[in-house]
Amino acid sequence: MTREAPTNDVDETRLEVGKPKGWAAGIPGVAVSLARGVEQMGVVRTARTLRLLNQRAGFDCPGCAWPEPRQADGEKRKLAEFCENGAKAVAEEATKRQVGREFFAAHTIAELAGKTDYWLGQQGRVTEPFVLREGATHYEPISWDDAFGLVADEMTALASPDEAIFYTSGRTSNEAAFLYQLLVRSFGTNNLPDCSNMCHESSGAALTTSTGIGKGSVSLADIHHADLIVVVGQNPGTNHPRMLSALEQAKGNGAKVIAVNPLPEAGLMRFKNPQNVRGVVGKGTPLADEFAQIRLGGDLALFQAVGHLLLAWEEAAPGTIVDRQFVEKSTHGFEDYAKNLRELDWPETERATGLPREQIEHIARMIATSERTIYCWAMGLTQHKHAVPTISEVANLALMRGMIGKPGAGLCPVRGHSNVQGDRTMGVWEKMPEPFMDALEKEFGIEVPREHGWDTVDSIRAMRDGRGKVFFAMGGNFASATPDSERTEQALRSCSLTVHVSTKLNRSHVVHGRTALILPTLGRTERDVQASGPQFVTVEDSMSQVHASRGRLAPASEHLISEVAIISRLGERLFGAGHAVPWRTFEADYDLIRDHIAAVVKGCEDYNRRVREPDGFVLPHAPRDSREFTGTATGKGTFTVSELEYPQVPEGRLLLQTLRSHDQYNTTIYGLSDRYRGIEDGRRVVFVSPEDLAELGIADGEIVDLVSEWSDGDRRAPQFRAVAYPTARGCAAAYFPEANALVPLDSVAEKSNTPVSKAIVVRLEPHHHD
Repeated sequence: MTREAPTNDVDETRLEVGKPKGWAAGIPGVAVSLARGVEQMGVVRTARTLRLLNQRAGFDCPGCAWPEPRQADGEKRKLAEFCENGAKAVAEEATKRQVGREFFAAHTIAELAGKTDYWLGQQGRVTEPFVLREGATHYEPISWDDAFGLVADEMTALASPDEAIFYTSGRTSNEAAFLYQLLVRSFGTNNLPDCSNMCHESSGAALTTSTGIGKGSVSLADIHHADLIVVVGQNPGTNHPRMLSALEQAKGNGAKVIAVNPLPEAGLMRFKNPQNVRGVVGKGTPLADEFAQIRLGGDLALFQAVGHLLLAWEEAAPGTIVDRQFVEKSTHGFEDYAKNLRELDWPETERATGLPREQIEHIARMIATSERTIYCWAMGLTQHKHAVPTISEVANLALMRGMIGKPGAGLCPVRGHSNVQGDRTMGVWEKMPEPFMDALEKEFGIEVPREHGWDTVDSIRAMRDGRGKVFFAMGGNFASATPDSERTEQALRSCSLTVHVSTKLNRSHVVHGRTALILPTLGRTERDVQASGPQFVTVEDSMSQVHASRGRLAPASEHLISEVAIISRLGERLFGAGHAVPWRTFEADYDLIRDHIAAVVKGCEDYNRRVREPDGFVLPHAPRDSREFTGTATGKGTFTVSELEYPQVPEGRLLLQTLRSHDQYNTTIYGLSDRYRGIEDGRRVVFVSPEDLAELGIADGEIVDLVSEWSDGDRRAPQFRAVAYPTARGCAAAYFPEANALVPLDSVAEKSNTPVSKAIVVRLEPHHHD
């Protein structure tokens, strides 16, 4: 028996604040997983889906991109190869709740626009296509054929293909992503923004310069056998919970862990693994051997200081720190890098990091004595103005110590969404390299545009300025995921047409163009049967492993079609049956898509056979596989030189970062409990150190407005409860998407154009009721 969707929205007056926890997972994680599943799916459906989650014969988790153990590495998968948030993600998608024509008849668009993302998402699966016509007050049903006709007519009426924007979420399969970029480029534009523009674009930019490939260089087995794992700007307990099991295994093998974060995240302090006795009845496993509570934006200074110390120790005892053979044979620019770090201003380093020199020296000594070191990071590094040079400094340390292309060592950007890395591999990028474009032209006999398109931030600017007129989103929740909420919503509302391929309702459906479409699609949990029989899709995890995913549940509605079918039918309607690309044949048999992927995408040769192997296959990565750096400008691993940079905060202001609650994944809000941080039944909170609250004259629990300051004016997010929390001095934190309104559209990382969501200068003002 499932509970009905909530009829009331979030009531922040019920918010309760308790003590943050010092450990993650344990029995509460199991209990919450099962409870959410039963609530949304019922007992039988819960049991059926969870036993197939991340198993070889089942489906890939629609949550994060953490990899599964591989037979080739001598490792076995567990019977329960999922985490609490993965279980929540499945419950959200496989829910029995439904949004049909009766729902939209009962709710005006104005009413829905006043609801939170949590309420909208809890209403259930969208069951058929819906249209909001210009001037209408309600969404109404539309046939698939008429929907495709509407989109095709609007697109062909544009003055230029570049007036259309095609966004992609990380949950899109490889097959759908490949077809999607093919449709967009057949139409004549490279406007392919995706969610990676807002998270790991900085990682790709930095790593491409340093190593020649914008992906990580480690496997799950490397994590298990590392001597030292440095986890920076990342909260695995909430965002990648299965990583905690990998860290626990590494600790069991003797590894040390350094955690660098402004917040003491529970998952990095202690892990109670519910799949072993120690995690159920014992105290669990302490994970972080060293916790560096760094100030927001101080990571560049930290890694430069570590580099300075390593170089000084090498100079004092030549050959003891620097891997001279590797550096001389396989890298370029070491002397310039060493010269840049020869002198260091320690007082400024301590101001930037908030860390004492003694702790930085201790961290450097741990790195100096480790034979196998892995550096892991997430958006705590990537969403800063100086994100690219910061990640480059991490790569510098790895190159200096020879920690690339070595078992148990390497660079590990931990990507969040389940197939965001695969989407990029398949060509979803506004500036794909020439060899990919040449191969695409050769394979299909079409002319591919070469001018770079718009990324996410530039797409918002284009819509705002009237240059982008049709917005098509393959998944995701663009309105809530992006920065500067008011300006983004104004940009979307200026479009003539907005289209969203979705499974459930979200904010983007009520922030619409003059005409709007919701095209409901199959979820990853559901069976996909086409003319040639049952289909499967493929995805790429965070460590370049490509594997199959097979949905097993009956579709939520007979009117749902797959993402592949949506793209195929739109392609035929847009270009005609005689087009060089045989669009409708792809819908019938996904093997045909994979044959073309094999011909176009480097490393995907013999794709159909290899993805049918038990664990699929690993894409090539020259630095990891052979210590070759063929993709860099120099043909070698490249040391970079960066000036010290860190945020400057005026007196009386704080530096705010946006982050997730434990009860959400990206913009999907599963519930109102952030139990690791002690927050229940609400989300509008701002975490501030007790000392900062005292200096600002704000009481713990006081309701405040957050006001961000930027050159074009202030932005205000009202009615947040101030919560005294053990965060770094001068820093604060609040949940997104609620705090996205504070991120200026033009506050972006250099080189990657990623929104700076981790360094927002804010002031806290007492809230005055109207």
